[in-house]
Amino acid sequence: MITGFVIWSSVSVILLGIGISAWTSKKPVGFFTGAKPPEVKDTNKYNRSVAVLWFVYAILVELCGIPLLFLEQNSAGFIPVIFGVVAATIAVCIAYLQIEKKHRLP
Repeated sequence: MITGFVIWSSVSVILLGIGISAWTSKKPVGFFTGAKPPEVKDTNKYNRSVAVLWFVYAILVELCGIPLLFLEQNSAGFIPVIFGVVAATIAVCIAYLQIEKKHRLP
């Protein structure tokens, strides 16, 4: 399952890349696909908050993938891995909504 872990880690690297892009952006960045970024009070603080969120998400995804190194193919052990990623994704979406609420113009 080394191949699976390498692919999984590639996704984490892509998520880190999105975080780096958000960190360096001069314009407010969007989080949800297809949604326009909000108008914010301080673009730099908002972008940094969103970037940190992407970094945390990348780390969570990578941590969820560690069991891939030890599981056999078609093992029931994949169920917690998948549920872990789903839970992390929901948590990140909720966290983003809090970031947006904090930084949005009134």
